[in-house]
Amino acid sequence: MSVQAKASDSTNYPRKVTLKDNDYTLRIMSVEDGEALRAFAIDLPAHDTLYMRRDLRSERGIESWIEDIEDGTIRSLLAVDDAGVAGFSTIHLNSLEWTRHVADIRVATAVRTRRTGLGRLLAREGFNMALELGVEKLLARMTPDQDGARVLFEELGFKPEALLKDYVKDRDGNYHDMLLKGCSVQSFLAQREAYGR
Repeated sequence: MSVQAKASDSTNYPRKVTLKDNDYTLRIMSVEDGEALRAFAIDLPAHDTLYMRRDLRSERGIESWIEDIEDGTIRSLLAVDDAGVAGFSTIHLNSLEWTRHVADIRVATAVRTRRTGLGRLLAREGFNMALELGVEKLLARMTPDQDGARVLFEELGFKPEALLKDYVKDRDGNYHDMLLKGCSVQSFLAQREAYGR
């Protein structure tokens, strides 16, 4: 059984944003974006891809992503600049009976966009998508040494929930732990409202 995204959750996009003099277009990913996303993933440092559900550097990984878009299992937002895909935020819905209220959020940015605030913006947009999709709790996955991701999600209110030992095996056969952080969507929104954001 697939989880269907609401048709209305694309009404805020496309949208133009400027961060530190860099212009981006935010738009919902479509099935036509597969090769552009693959080019983005190929340019990422290999370690940045360890927390992803699939290998976006491979054709099969992109095909699987597109299948999930078509059946409504994931909702992906792209940030695009003059050089191509600059980043993405994805909400991966869960169709299991007891955990339908929980979804994974994944955010990735191109190296050229680091320290511009794009990752933070994409994470916040992910929260907005989760709210529109009726998600109550978000989970973020990262390796413990991915300091930028860890700090970003902690700033957004995510708390450590589990450390999975040797959960990821990279292309060279090395094992890495996986850190799982969770956050209530409503708690995030209440915090954002309290600070006037």
